[in-house]
Amino acid sequence: MPRLVMKFGGTSVADLERIENAARLVQREVERGYHVIVIVSAMSGKTNELVGWVNQTSHFYDAREYDAVVSSGENVTAGLMSLRLQQMGIDARSWQGWQVPVRTTAAHGAARIEEIGTANLDAKFAGEMQVAVVAGFQGLSPENRITTLGRGGSDTTAVAFAAAFGAERCDIYTDVDGIYTTDPRVASKARKLDKIAYEEMLELASLGAKVLQTRSVELAMRYKVRLQVLSSFEDKPGTLVCDEDEIMESNVVSGVAFQRDEAKMTLLAVEDRPGIAAAIFGPLAEAGINVDMIVQNISEEGHTDMTFSCPTDQVARARKALEQAMADGTVAYENLVTDDNVAKVSIVGIGMRSHAGVAQQMFRALANEGVNIKVITTSEIKVSVLIDRKYLELAVQSLHDAFALDKAG
Repeated sequence: MPRLVMKFGGTSVADLERIENAARLVQREVERGYHVIVIVSAMSGKTNELVGWVNQTSHFYDAREYDAVVSSGENVTAGLMSLRLQQMGIDARSWQGWQVPVRTTAAHGAARIEEIGTANLDAKFAGEMQVAVVAGFQGLSPENRITTLGRGGSDTTAVAFAAAFGAERCDIYTDVDGIYTTDPRVASKARKLDKIAYEEMLELASLGAKVLQTRSVELAMRYKVRLQVLSSFEDKPGTLVCDEDEIMESNVVSGVAFQRDEAKMTLLAVEDRPGIAAAIFGPLAEAGINVDMIVQNISEEGHTDMTFSCPTDQVARARKALEQAMADGTVAYENLVTDDNVAKVSIVGIGMRSHAGVAQQMFRALANEGVNIKVITTSEIKVSVLIDRKYLELAVQSLHDAFALDKAG
């Protein structure tokens, strides 16, 4: 029988009524002739509750016990989903990560999947089992301890299972009905996409689109897993994330992504010498700072200015790391200037590869609205700018209109 992976996020299994609704969607696929692997998240809000309990118990907790506690939410959902499916007359069984097993690294709280054993589930599917309900987000370390994969880890679990078991497709059920050209709450003309290429989705996910977790898209692209994002609550087609070859025609720009909570940090009058960039960004990397956009000014009299962006909640750590590097003599600069009232806006599209003038069109659209650009970075299929945060909504709407994203290509 063909295999299908179905993943249900926290809002899709938030209570018993929603679990029953999800079970009916699984039943439909079983009746279509699939062996189904269901990946479930914890019920909405439960993971945060469990994390809160850990923090209340111990501020300096053992990461292994943190994973043991936090992973339990998915176990509850998996058991309830299996019970509901059994009531419907479907041969279903729940599986925890260690039972499959899902082998991971030992990085508790942020483990990465290394291998998924298929023998156990294959043997059960060869017998009577029709549905395997697997607790997402969790695995087993080399020391045979429970691990968790970090926020959004159930998406990664689902894609990894689809790759390991050769599934026909991986359906990600959530509270939205697909992937849009931008956030509909910001641009009312936002349009749902029928298809989007892996590369485009990966860029959008990394640039702020929250529909899919970045690691899951990376995995899908590597193993050519066809992903479908669709709603648990509306019976209509979603968005297929697939290889570029499956998309006949598309707009030059497929979407506009944004991140509100960005900060711009500038080191003034840095000594301009070989290795200065490594001297600056080495301490930042060691401090766990997620540096994004980087711009270095033209050298003048042996000095230069270095600007970079990072999340606003990492500014204090970044400043501390740079001040320590200054004190250690690793780096010398005149001043460190921070602007934490900026936002990043990006356009993404595989069509940029073969169309000239896309960046100029973006800059003109922003200029026409009086939006000043502070920093620019580009890649083959992306252009990103930093702007004042107060202009974020205006910028997103103007770019959406400028590239006619409300109309199909």
